[in-house]
Amino acid sequence: MHPSGEQHVLQHGGLRAVVTEVGATLRSLTDEGRDLVVPFGEEEVRPVFRGAVLVPWPNRVVDGRWRLDGVGGQSGVEHQLALTEPPRGHALHGLLAWSPFVRTGGGTGDAADVVVLSARVVPQQGYPFAVDVDVTYRLDADGLTTTVTGTGRSADPAPWGCGPHPYLTTGSGRVDDWTGTAPAGSYLEALGERMLPGEVRPVDGTPRDLRGGRPLAGVELDDALTDLVPDDDGLVRAGVVGPDGLGSEVVWDPRVLPWLQVHTADRPEPALDRAGLALEPMTCPPDALNSGVGVQRLADGESASASWTIRPVRPA
Repeated sequence: MHPSGEQHVLQHGGLRAVVTEVGATLRSLTDEGRDLVVPFGEEEVRPVFRGAVLVPWPNRVVDGRWRLDGVGGQSGVEHQLALTEPPRGHALHGLLAWSPFVRTGGGTGDAADVVVLSARVVPQQGYPFAVDVDVTYRLDADGLTTTVTGTGRSADPAPWGCGPHPYLTTGSGRVDDWTGTAPAGSYLEALGERMLPGEVRPVDGTPRDLRGGRPLAGVELDDALTDLVPDDDGLVRAGVVGPDGLGSEVVWDPRVLPWLQVHTADRPEPALDRAGLALEPMTCPPDALNSGVGVQRLADGESASASWTIRPVRPA
């Protein structure tokens, strides 16, 4: 068995994606052999949440403790999650990143190649709710679209948020060789070494201002951006491009995913350091289980979905 479990291969024209059983993870995505996301090997344990689906919350819960008012019989109850980010003492990236997902649907047709993977968040310490999670990957001429749907299965409404964790690449070089773009006007302060959430501030005059494109050489980012400005079609585009005009981008609806975590992958490990730019659309900001910002509450049988598309950027 591969460390990441069963491998699901999707192919459409020159586009090819590999999605894994563990975490419903996007292991690789290529355009005519060119990487659009930083891949990891078939026999490798997934590094740094690369390509994982983050549910039932993205990003961090400070100290792993949370209390959200107005959630049925759980209103006002303090919960303690396992601390899965030990250096900072937080609960990181939800509960299913290392869980197996079972294939429940999909197939190949003339228009697209599709796989549906499903798992359940079970009631547990720190999150006493059940949520069924379906992740649909659809590869077509436009790129790879991921749709994550959560459906509540508990008597009390389940707090819910989601997002992906792709590291985008141009297919050559590293972050310092590229230009990054994200049409965000504000960012959430991340205070101190523990990155505690502060106030929402304008990006103006800061390295977080990626509007119109910014060379990333020497820029270190690990920030939640918001106030996203869509294009005329109502969608937001954020991505990276190299000197040759080749790159990749993620596209989504900011009404559903109004936050974007941007991380330049500054790591102590040479192989991982600045290998790709993490661009993570999110339904809610860091520590949302405490602030309540953007958190949806799924009653028994109620569902919520979010989608994003990763696609190639080619020279005009």
